Amino acid sequence: MNLIWQAYLRNHGAIIQDDRVVGFGDNAAELESARSATVLSDLSHFGLIHFSGEDAQSFLQGQLSCDVKQVNASAALYGGYCNPKGRLLASFLIWSQSIGNGGGYVMQLPAVVRPGIQKRLAMYVLRAKVKLADASDDLVCLGVAGNHAEALVRKNLGEVPASHLGVIHGESVSIIRLAQNRFELAIVPEKAPAIWEGLSRDAVPVGAPCWDWLEIKAGIPIITPATQEQFVPQMANLEAIGGVSFQKGCYPGQEIVARSQYLGKIKRRMYLANIRPGISENPVEAGDELFGADMGEQSIGMIVNASPSPDGGFDVLAVIQTSSVEAAAVHWKSLAGPSLEITPLPYSLS
Repeated sequence: MNLIWQAYLRNHGAIIQDDRVVGFGDNAAELESARSATVLSDLSHFGLIHFSGEDAQSFLQGQLSCDVKQVNASAALYGGYCNPKGRLLASFLIWSQSIGNGGGYVMQLPAVVRPGIQKRLAMYVLRAKVKLADASDDLVCLGVAGNHAEALVRKNLGEVPASHLGVIHGESVSIIRLAQNRFELAIVPEKAPAIWEGLSRDAVPVGAPCWDWLEIKAGIPIITPATQEQFVPQMANLEAIGGVSFQKGCYPGQEIVARSQYLGKIKRRMYLANIRPGISENPVEAGDELFGADMGEQSIGMIVNASPSPDGGFDVLAVIQTSSVEAAAVHWKSLAGPSLEITPLPYSLS
């Protein structure tokens, strides 16, 4: 997290732990605001990798699951980075850059996995004319969400993107439309305080757990150390949110990803659900295993992401064996554990 920006947030009531804004003093009220009001969240718990150079596009096209050629000045994409076995090492949002450190591409992914992914990608640069740099302190990223998010962003910054994952670049800020009522702003640091102050007049400042919850409700998987190399992209519904191209050329794991798609071997899918642990039980976390009566003591799935729910318990994204969801109740951590209440995702699966 940019240290000057961190000091600014602390002076405005933010509680920061490990470069993550955990809240502003009332987590329960903030979570309810995320559901019912318009909220403003710092996104410094995500890291940024900047790719520059004349071969940046072709390099990324040969490494990522998404079609990087579709990423341009007006369009961002979700995507994945896989190992040779087609298992996800990272999921990310990528957009073209025109502010701050110039052109190229910016990849946003959890800060905790950024160093390892950047190092791994750098190993494959070889003779390509592309440079990778940690840009996490070069931009301040903010999230705005809620029924009045569009009006609020428009009021403070002018025009907003009209389409899903559309992007508008200003002189000092890029605006990305993540959903009908959710936006991300990537801002040069010196302009961030003024923009935060303008937005916070009409939006409730909230901690990262609230943004985590909004991502979960949107069905957006965030791969963390606990779930790296656990899923092929389709298990995490990445193709359903535009994060996989089946027409582009090769990338690590591409053959396995394509085979899973065309031979109908996707036996696990990501579901949205709620879990209500007992008071004495630990919080639900990414990497927790799931069980069902049809498979006995054999795990049938894994938690991808989890966050406290304003309705109680935890809302989660979980990759689960589809036959088990259809056959019986799914339980957290053991057959005797709390069951998952499956709820509809905001998008359809083929």
